[in-house]
Amino acid sequence: MPRGWKFRRTNGGVTAAKGFSAAGVPCGIKVRKNAPDLGLILSDRTCSVAGVFTTSSAAAAPVRWCREVVRRGAARALVVNSGNANACTGERGERDAAAMAIATAGELGLDPAEVCVCSTGIIGRPLPVEKVVAGIIDAAETLLPDEAAAHAFARAIMTTDTAEKTIAVRAVIGGKVVAVGGSAKGAGMICPDMATLLSFVTTDAAVSPAMLRRAVRFAADASFNRITVDGDTSTNDSLLVLANGAAGNRRIERAGAAFDQLAAALEFVCIHLAKMIVRDGEGATKFVEVRVRTAATQKDAATVARAVANSPLVKCAINGCDPNWGRIISAAASCGARFHPARAVLHIGGKLAFKKGLAARTPIADLEAAMKHKDIEIDLALGLGKADATVWTCDLSRGYVAINADYHT
Repeated sequence: MPRGWKFRRTNGGVTAAKGFSAAGVPCGIKVRKNAPDLGLILSDRTCSVAGVFTTSSAAAAPVRWCREVVRRGAARALVVNSGNANACTGERGERDAAAMAIATAGELGLDPAEVCVCSTGIIGRPLPVEKVVAGIIDAAETLLPDEAAAHAFARAIMTTDTAEKTIAVRAVIGGKVVAVGGSAKGAGMICPDMATLLSFVTTDAAVSPAMLRRAVRFAADASFNRITVDGDTSTNDSLLVLANGAAGNRRIERAGAAFDQLAAALEFVCIHLAKMIVRDGEGATKFVEVRVRTAATQKDAATVARAVANSPLVKCAINGCDPNWGRIISAAASCGARFHPARAVLHIGGKLAFKKGLAARTPIADLEAAMKHKDIEIDLALGLGKADATVWTCDLSRGYVAINADYHT
């Protein structure tokens, strides 16, 4: 993000931007009675749309539907269900994703090609499409442009999440006040190579689909592509951004100050949502920032940061407040990036743990105390160049095992 950008936090989430309404209702997919599991977003005018999706070769049917909507560059609505991923469901899954778009379009007077479709939940089970369609009808009748509706939507997309994930900001772009608001869900199966499980951002900025795609790519790389909870990528990972132009700024068609302002606002929102996902990681008790500095190349910096952040041994040590810096050095040294122990310097929670091939003289009690904090920074300087990278992760606890041992049953 360019230094110096400032944004004013505001309320409203996905309804903070002008022209957007939302809803969240129960449709009966989740086992818990009356649990909200169907969300809907509608713009009062055509939007530029951009998205980034899972790189999994087993991408779910809704992902394939959305890729086509994004390729065309225009949309009006977004419908999402939780509790069922509609992934690995064959031809029926394709029909069910289309049925969601058709039902939404029918209720709202749109073309199905203007409707993005997303699903999240258990993989491999057929979608109970009759329940979903009934939920779409209910949601369409309760659409509202207020903050309560945004919170209802945020609750409807949750699975193992323990809290809503939502944010909105305002910025001045081209002399006009523009809002950018978003909501996300995700707590497990988080190690995206694109975005996260599901994340939706709305803005009333006027921007061409091409420039929106560029801004979204930047935002995803700076946020959702830098988080990991458990090292697993989902079949349904989707980041979708709708921009309807209701703010009245001059349409952004090329690079320049207006584009930079919008890109920075999108990045700010996405980073906030990404960090919320890590903090709500399944069973997580600690938030960890892994920062790798002075790497030979940007690729090496990112590779080392991911290796440390994804290491089960490192994550378990963090959970137990065990300053076992050897696990961090081992992860960095075995990931394929350039690494020379004699040049490396490691700090944990601001305390020197390792320097130039040897253990530091920092008392073990000081390192243990640093690891008891809820937020921990692992700072590893490689001493090989000028590149750096940051990845956000969490610890690995007994709670994570319990949640995932019982998830399907």
